[in-house]
Amino acid sequence: MTKFDRRGFLAGTAGVAGHVMLGGLGAPARAQGSPLNVGVLIPGSKSDKGWMESGYDGMKAAEKKLGGKVAVKFIENVKFGDMEQVLVTLAGKNELVLGIGGQTQASVFKVAPRFPKVKFAIIGGNADAKKPDNVSGYDVRQAEIAFVAGASAAMLSKTGGVSYVGGLEIPAIKNAGIEFGKGAKYINPNIKYFESYTGDFDDVAKAKEATLAAIAQGADVHYHILNLGLRGMEQAAREKGTHIIGSYTDRCGSDPLYVAYSITGVGFQVEYAMEQAAAGTWKPEFKPFGLAMGPKSSDMVICKGTPEQKAKIEEIKKDLLSGKIKVLDA
Repeated sequence: MTKFDRRGFLAGTAGVAGHVMLGGLGAPARAQGSPLNVGVLIPGSKSDKGWMESGYDGMKAAEKKLGGKVAVKFIENVKFGDMEQVLVTLAGKNELVLGIGGQTQASVFKVAPRFPKVKFAIIGGNADAKKPDNVSGYDVRQAEIAFVAGASAAMLSKTGGVSYVGGLEIPAIKNAGIEFGKGAKYINPNIKYFESYTGDFDDVAKAKEATLAAIAQGADVHYHILNLGLRGMEQAAREKGTHIIGSYTDRCGSDPLYVAYSITGVGFQVEYAMEQAAAGTWKPEFKPFGLAMGPKSSDMVICKGTPEQKAKIEEIKKDLLSGKIKVLDA
């Protein structure tokens, strides 16, 4: 696995980007028996305890599982304005390019048509009729598992108040917040629910401020869709003695601040894309994951859950899968 330095990487791509805009570049030819070249764009930090870290973990897991069948290069902390340039360079050197997060979709849609022989996959992509023919979008179904997280929060709250902090107020993040609130009220119709958005997945100060505001109004269990901004939520919860339901990966037992985890298979989708491409079975598609794809794709874990709580979670998951409980899409 190779990590690129962002500044050096961007400095070295300007000429390549200009060349592609004029004439285009094709995917590099791969000799028989040589590894599949994979380039991964991670917009945030690979150690954010959230979406980006889950994607990075999936990348490492796939690399370990596939061994010499893949050669992986990645770059992290890429700003939106730089994504197109980075994708152009990754596409010029790799046969599969992954964008970790729906925020990469617009840039992938711009770059992919210039590289028709390169496969692109968006982890957290949305259904879009304008999707290029060489692009896959994988939907984690965050709103679905957010409903289960809301139900869990209501069962765990001692004050009768729960909160949600999202980053950008875009449909996928907004819908998750709506369903978290619905899940909480499914358990306790009288629960107090506080929902807010910071406008930035990585803003620690704003996430802390939003969490403190919810705590002041009675919330004692918090949920989020944040990246580095989660550190602000953690600071607020530690200061005030409240708790968090973590996202993306089951880390029960690692930090008493966390009382439950929703598993949103970002890493599972990365593994899926890499394994499909290495096996020669990858195809451009929009594919919903979620609970229907199994516990590695989506699940809910209450760290010290009672038998009654665990049974209720299983009942809710079953009702979601059957359609008895309906939730918003991304």
